[in-house]
Amino acid sequence: MRTRPAYDVIALFARCAVGIVFLVHGWQKVEAGINSTAAAFDLTGVPLAKAAAVYSTFAELLGGVALIAGLGLPVTGVLLFLDMAGAFVFVHLDRGLTGPEGSELVLVLAAASLLFAAGAGGRLTVDNALSVQRHRTAELAEDFPLAPETDDVPGIAHRPSPDTEPAGEPLPEPSPTVPDGVVAEPVPVPVPGDVPVARARGKRTK
Repeated sequence: MRTRPAYDVIALFARCAVGIVFLVHGWQKVEAGINSTAAAFDLTGVPLAKAAAVYSTFAELLGGVALIAGLGLPVTGVLLFLDMAGAFVFVHLDRGLTGPEGSELVLVLAAASLLFAAGAGGRLTVDNALSVQRHRTAELAEDFPLAPETDDVPGIAHRPSPDTEPAGEPLPEPSPTVPDGVVAEPVPVPVPGDVPVARARGKRTK
């Protein structure tokens, strides 16, 4: 009976093994040069040999590194599968299963690439670490929601800013109310040396 930790370790070993094979083949193409690789592809009947050489070189080189790290496995696995499918169809199809030019290695690498694309890479991957981090961030956002931004202060009436006031004539200033029967006397304006009057006094009419 398998356990999840053991499966993750085995999946990591399988990714490293397959990734190293792709990495070595991609590096061999880099050392040979894109033009030499394209010339070899052209001799075997690969269409668009130059473009195929560029794709194969960098898919195997960068894809091998991505497999080992466990980064972008769904995309990486599909790209490597397409690389091996092209090699099988255009190079190894009529050369048998075994032998120096046989298709056995291509078929194994293509199958392994599909497995990793389907989620068989285990949890010891960069993809899983990023997923866990996003999940924790989402949980923190749910537990501690940010308060909505507002300019209202408790106990203070909100007054719109001049920028938000509607255009038009200004509102008239409210006039003070005077009780019936009381005539408001004007407040004298203080001059230097005089004692300022605190407030106007009303005079009731008879």
